[in-house]
Amino acid sequence: MKLIIASNNKHKIEEIKAILGVRFEKVLGMREAGLELEVDEDADTLEGNAGKKAREVFALADSMNMLENGDAVLADDTGLLVDALDGAPGVRSARYATDGHDDAANCAKLMLNMRDVPEGRRGAHFATAMVLARKGEPDVEATGRVYGVITREMLGNNGFGYDPLFYYEPMGKTFAQMTEDEKNQVSHRKNALELILAGLD
Repeated sequence: MKLIIASNNKHKIEEIKAILGVRFEKVLGMREAGLELEVDEDADTLEGNAGKKAREVFALADSMNMLENGDAVLADDTGLLVDALDGAPGVRSARYATDGHDDAANCAKLMLNMRDVPEGRRGAHFATAMVLARKGEPDVEATGRVYGVITREMLGNNGFGYDPLFYYEPMGKTFAQMTEDEKNQVSHRKNALELILAGLD
């Protein structure tokens, strides 16, 4: 069976392959599969964006006769939800400061909006919504979460997005201070993938 990931992000594909490779013989990114498609992620929720992306990429692959029964397309959408900001930036996490996916600007805006929030009220969580669209089978949907605290300054040089501001208390460091392996052990994407895998049983 084949799994097409609705992404060309090498690290994301490797992480997905490590968990779902037990169920799919071949795991490919869109470029590897020969697919080119820009999906407009304009839904109001992470789940809506993941579902839209999965359905559109699935339809394209199916129209090109790439999918046999049991083959699947997996799509995801991720956001940071901050308690003190009523769940913002949420579904607009990548476009919080601008429409250009500017990590530095997004982090700067988050720090500004959180500057007067006291300790004890700085809780937040990352959420990853995933939808697995399967040929000849019902879709599998899951949302994985990981909880932490927003720091007052950026700490660490690894990761991307809001990782330098997201402090994970059990490890005593931000996501950007973790190695890739450490983050993959506890991340929201890993939690979502394990729920997807459980849904395939």
